[in-house]
Amino acid sequence: MWPSIKLHLHKAALMGASVEEFNAAKEKLGALKKDPGNEVKLTIYALFKQATQGPCNTPKPSMLDFVNKVKWDAWKSLGCLSQEEARRQYVDLITSLVGAEAPAVAAQPTGSTKSFQTLLISTEDNITTIRLNRPEKKNAITAEMYNELIEALDLAGKDDSVITVITGSGDYYCSGNDLNNFTKIPEGGVEKMAKDAGQLLRRYVKGYIDFPKPLIGVINGPAVGVSVTLLGLFDVVYATERATFHTPFSQLGQSPEGCSSYLFPKMMGAAKASEMLLFNKKLTAAQACDVGLVTEVFPESSFQSEVWTRLKAYAKLPRNSLALSKQLIRAVEKEKLYAINDAEVERLVERWLSDECMQAIMSFFQAKSKL
Repeated sequence: MWPSIKLHLHKAALMGASVEEFNAAKEKLGALKKDPGNEVKLTIYALFKQATQGPCNTPKPSMLDFVNKVKWDAWKSLGCLSQEEARRQYVDLITSLVGAEAPAVAAQPTGSTKSFQTLLISTEDNITTIRLNRPEKKNAITAEMYNELIEALDLAGKDDSVITVITGSGDYYCSGNDLNNFTKIPEGGVEKMAKDAGQLLRRYVKGYIDFPKPLIGVINGPAVGVSVTLLGLFDVVYATERATFHTPFSQLGQSPEGCSSYLFPKMMGAAKASEMLLFNKKLTAAQACDVGLVTEVFPESSFQSEVWTRLKAYAKLPRNSLALSKQLIRAVEKEKLYAINDAEVERLVERWLSDECMQAIMSFFQAKSKL
């Protein structure tokens, strides 16, 4: 897996890249230490062809020539994008990939360096970014990651940044709970495991309810489970066009969390919410935007540059004004959200102890072992 493209880009979104910058980016591409993955490599290829030759002008390869057909499709998808714009996007993308390989600097909201095992934290241009960093596991959330996210949110809420961003490393935003959590049975048995997990989840969701600043989700790929249900507690959610949103709770004998049992019907209507929360419907980014779960969807090729430009503009707004306005909006329903969180956690603890849930999780691991 490849760490997701770093949000910070060095070129202004509205400026074209020079030929010198373009050539420098080509050299940087050869110096990458990690494989960025097939999707990113196709984007790089297409932007390079568009930048050097203009819109696709070669015959479509035959269906049997699979590799060249995929490359042709990627180039063709850029349509009439100008060579200057393709050059800029190419430079932005390579710069982002190179930047993603640089070590992240831990946020220092209290004057001391704090490092995390499962997260990458950085503060720059008045923006604190919390990046889920288990790309080899599709950023599945372990108990350790839950605790680190609770701490990271607390630190970000107290630092001098104006806004906070949450995103993911690699191809996924987050694949939900790491089901290996259910295999770690403490001395007190499954009852203690379920009780402890419930307390941890309650604290985690409360961290989002109480977060004092604008919180922005940058959804860089597929999102599953709790990473989806929590989006109702974000202030703004931006997604790449290849993101999907899936809450397969009933498949796993479980139930919704993250205040989604209240916020999703309120946001998208009862019928649409039920399709997701009861019947496991997976939404595309465009569908999620249509129902109000996502604020705006961006093309994959320009996702990071466009979103970062937007975020930098937000971060120039008065910090106290934004924070106080956010708190005013949240205060209207804060007590209700606390109660919803408590009710959802209580129901989930019941579900985790049920035979139905245990059987579903066992079936998951059995199917996984056959792969």
